[in-house]
Amino acid sequence: MDAAARINRLVEALRLQGRVDVAAAAAEFGTAEMTVRRDLDVLVERGVARRVRGGAVNLMMRGEELPFAMRELDALDTKKRIASDAAGLIADGEAVGLDTGTTVLEVARVLAGRRLTAMPLSLHAAMALAGSPSVRLMMPGGDTRPGELAMVGPLALASIAALRFDTVVLGCCGISADGHVMAHDLGDAAVKQALFEAGGRRILVADAAKFGRSALAVAGQLAAFDILVTDSSAPSEPLGELEAAGVEVRRV
Repeated sequence: MDAAARINRLVEALRLQGRVDVAAAAAEFGTAEMTVRRDLDVLVERGVARRVRGGAVNLMMRGEELPFAMRELDALDTKKRIASDAAGLIADGEAVGLDTGTTVLEVARVLAGRRLTAMPLSLHAAMALAGSPSVRLMMPGGDTRPGELAMVGPLALASIAALRFDTVVLGCCGISADGHVMAHDLGDAAVKQALFEAGGRRILVADAAKFGRSALAVAGQLAAFDILVTDSSAPSEPLGELEAAGVEVRRV
């Protein structure tokens, strides 16, 4: 098991149990206790955990998102496949609205170099597109969330409301069991709702880990999207229900 997989398992244990024991984790992973301590040190540095005797305890509140730098590396190959497929649905010349988040950032990286008009709702995605001479880059106003560098607030909402996009690509932090697309806070949810309303075609990009995961704010209904791009390990039952409701489901 590599470091990224171990850290993901540790984060999940912290979320579910509130604490990780070094000796138990080392036995579960088949690795040395020193290795687990180094992994926990990474989580401590990112503000996710606090070290205690024999292990670490969770510092994340219910529904709180992981730091962007950690999420950007999580399931990266899967996110790249999803991003490649979603970007392939967008034709040259389109006006595209891009949501925040690590999967949509990968979409922006694929779109760089295409002939498009794009308005990203995060500075991360804006930087991915900024060097492309063929992309007409439009920037919204708004406040930026630290780390995430997502644009939120009244100015961001006004910028979105002034435009109509051929396609919008949205991400999420979770898809609840009752089919809600979730966001970590109300500001993020408001931006997602506005972007959804401004899109002629709405694409949601979400890896399988997002299914069954809830958070604080509801951004919308999964069944309201035109297209869902996910990976092959996503649960079949909700995907079948979506297809029956007329949503195009793409598994990559």
